[in-house]
Amino acid sequence: MNRNFLKIAESIKGDLIDIRRDFHRHPELGYEEKRTSGKIKEFLKSLGIEYRETADTGVCAVIRGVGNKTIGIRADMDALPLQDKKNCSYCSQVKGKMHACGHDAHTTILLGVAKILNSIKDELKGNVKLFFEPAEETTGGAKIMIEEGVLKDPEVNRIIGLHVEENIEVGNIGLKFGVVNAASNPFTIKIKGLGAHGARPNMGIDPVVMASHVILALQEIISRELPPTDPAVLTVGSIHGGTAQNIIPDEVTISGIIRTMKTEHRAYVKKRLIEVTRGIVSSMRGKCEIDIQESYPCLYNDDSAAQDILKAAKQVIGNERVKILQNPSMGVESFAYFSMEKPSAFYYLGCRNKAKGIIHPAHGNLFDIDEDCLPIGVAIQCQTAYNFLK
Repeated sequence: MNRNFLKIAESIKGDLIDIRRDFHRHPELGYEEKRTSGKIKEFLKSLGIEYRETADTGVCAVIRGVGNKTIGIRADMDALPLQDKKNCSYCSQVKGKMHACGHDAHTTILLGVAKILNSIKDELKGNVKLFFEPAEETTGGAKIMIEEGVLKDPEVNRIIGLHVEENIEVGNIGLKFGVVNAASNPFTIKIKGLGAHGARPNMGIDPVVMASHVILALQEIISRELPPTDPAVLTVGSIHGGTAQNIIPDEVTISGIIRTMKTEHRAYVKKRLIEVTRGIVSSMRGKCEIDIQESYPCLYNDDSAAQDILKAAKQVIGNERVKILQNPSMGVESFAYFSMEKPSAFYYLGCRNKAKGIIHPAHGNLFDIDEDCLPIGVAIQCQTAYNFLK
């Protein structure tokens, strides 16, 4: 049986808008999403969909069809520590917190998917798992969810996800094959010298000068040691040290971020950051402490999974509305943890509408979406799952 999932999703558009606006009014930060997860569980319970709690405030639900294949669909739930400056009926009611990245829409779309696929579960030749992930904006709940076994019982074979995109017109989607998002490694370097009077630098070991040499040398890792055809970024974003113009301090702390598109480049840049820093500091008689954090990995779209989304999207919105993206994003996305475990694909759902004034960037105080994107997102997710399980 062929299903017109867009028509079905349009029939519940009013409900989707109401749900999304409720979430938008009540944003919660990572691992604080108690109200949000409560609403999700209440919705699932009303449909008779089994679920379990995971990663503290996360939820994993399963719709059991007839068959052994299982597809997972993921949505993130958390908001950002940002003041909502929109003037609308559904703006945030929580001071200093806002859904400025569209996770309210993602959660709403997944609930819409749950409602529709659960209503036809007897037609599904397998299972659908629903992952409601907390804390995507911070440490990523996906990693904890995976450690807690959400990909098992039943075993997940494929995972899909989406993100609203303010640079793509509503009614369209963007799909990137291969690498979609960068890996992230925040770092902190503490450089220790010997304090002295600014007029007698020979009496000390200047950590400010050492830090200056380190910062310049680190830039050459990217510009001179990686292929110029492969994107990578090493940014020093903060420098702290010293108390007065005429005092050489004991130590300086610098911190920054590494973003890479390939796993091998990620390992190489971390290794070279340590070698370069230690080499410069020791040659200048200082000492250093280096801390490189392991944040989100690269997000890779599996070719087969991406082709499945491409096919489903063309069924729902037509060939001309599916945009194949050429460039990856240097931003990070915790869906990458899922993509490291199972064949996965992630795409961008257009939510821009200049005529409605919906043009503002994500992570900004005026961010909003054209809610016409909600049923489109629901329909494409449903179609992809339906096709895969057939």
